[in-house]
Amino acid sequence: MPDSLPVLRRWADLCTTDFSSLDPERTVAVLPVAAIEQHGPRLPLSVDADLVEGILTAAGPHLPAACPAYVLPTQSVGLSPEHQRFPGTLTLRPETVLRLWTDIGESVARAGVRKLLIFNSHGGHAGIMDLVARDLRTRLDLLVYSASWFNLPLLDEQGNDLNTRFSAAEHRFGIHAGQVETSMMLALKPDLVRMDRARDFASTSQQRAAQYPILGNGRSAKLAWQMQDYHPQGAVGNALAADAATGRALVQAAGRSLAQLLQELSQLPLSTLVDRPDLTP
Repeated sequence: MPDSLPVLRRWADLCTTDFSSLDPERTVAVLPVAAIEQHGPRLPLSVDADLVEGILTAAGPHLPAACPAYVLPTQSVGLSPEHQRFPGTLTLRPETVLRLWTDIGESVARAGVRKLLIFNSHGGHAGIMDLVARDLRTRLDLLVYSASWFNLPLLDEQGNDLNTRFSAAEHRFGIHAGQVETSMMLALKPDLVRMDRARDFASTSQQRAAQYPILGNGRSAKLAWQMQDYHPQGAVGNALAADAATGRALVQAAGRSLAQLLQELSQLPLSTLVDRPDLTP
C-alpha cells in the first residue's frame, strides 16, 4: 500500500457493504461546500467551487493512505444572497441550505460514520455552517468540525507564511475576487480569468474605516451588506497584483493543511464529546 494517496477517496466510490468495515473511531466524512456566484467582471461564477476542488486535489498526496477520509459530493450551490442582484449567481434559501446539509449529515450518521468535516470555500457560509454543525452534534452526537480554507495555516514548503505576500489592506478589504482569489484561479483555471479586465477594485469599507472609529473598525459592528455596497462591479481587492505562482503556492499550502487537519480529526477520540453534564452539587 502506498504511503499517501494520489487523490482523496470519494464517498460515492464505496460499495454499500464497505461501511460495515469502517472504523467509526477513525473514519472522517468530508462535506465540501462552495458557491456559484458572481466574482466581478473578470472571474467566472465557479471560483469557490474550483477552489474547493483544487484544494481537495492538492491534499491527496499529503494524506497517509491509512487515514480513512472520504469526500462527499461537493455542494457547489450554497448561500449567496449577498450576490443575487448580479446575473448568474445561484443561491439557495437559508432554510434550504440548513435542510440540505443537515440531511446529508444525517445520512452520514446512518452509515455509522461518527466524524464529519464541513470544508468550505465561501465566506458567506460561516454562520450557517455553525448552525448545521451544532445541530448534528446535539441531536446525533456526531463529532463535527467546520473549516474554511482561508482560515487554515497557509505555509510554503519552507514553513514561511504565505499571508505575508499580501498587504494588510488586501487582507482586510480584498475579500472577494481580489488578489488572492485571482491568483488561485490563474493557477487552477487560467483560461477562465480575463486579466484584461483586472484592476484595483477599491472597497467602500476603506472609506468607512477612515471616517468612523467604531462602525468602521472591522470588529465592533457588522454591516448587513450586498456586494454592490462594497463595489458596484462586485469585486474588491487588487486583482492587478495577482500571479499564478502565488496562486499555486496558496493551493498547495491549503492542501497540506487540509491533509493535516483530516489526520488530526481522524486521531481525535470520539470521547471528546461528553454525553451528559456533571450535575453534582
